Amino acid sequence: SKFVNDKWMIKHGFLNDVQEHKPWWWNIKVQKLNLSAPLILLPEVSCQKAIEILQEKGYDQAPVVAESGLILGVVTLSNTLSSVLAGNAEFSDPVTKVTYDQFSKIGLEDSLGKLSCILENDHFAIVVHQQMQFNGNGSSFMKQMVFGVVTAMDLLTFVSRNDKK
Repeated sequence: SKFVNDKWMIKHGFLNDVQEHKPWWWNIKVQKLNLSAPLILLPEVSCQKAIEILQEKGYDQAPVVAESGLILGVVTLSNTLSSVLAGNAEFSDPVTKVTYDQFSKIGLEDSLGKLSCILENDHFAIVVHQQMQFNGNGSSFMKQMVFGVVTAMDLLTFVSRNDKK
């Protein structure tokens, strides 16, 4: 069961990491990865336009975020292309038709060890940051902002460039 799986428990924040022989980078914060700002697509972007934007900008994936800031998921270039070519989506369909709505989130203050656990099962994680916002009447609310998308390659690049051994 996933509830007695330590890696699942760590990934979902129910358990602190219990690994005995942690690599040097295990407790470093995600913010140290120096991720570039993400390319974000709004839900009404068409599949064709999403393909064009991702190819033109050199991205493999992009979060799909509603105007309200709600993270709807992630669209990948390969899934969008394969969905259109297989006839499961049309070029004119909104990108939400091919958006992965199952994704993991990680905060800037979380450890690279937690990120490593997430990336063992997922191809990417969305890096989020909680931000307090105030509206016109002075009441506040917390809004989750997309800070970046991180992959195993980002983690590997960081570790190899900063290897302490």
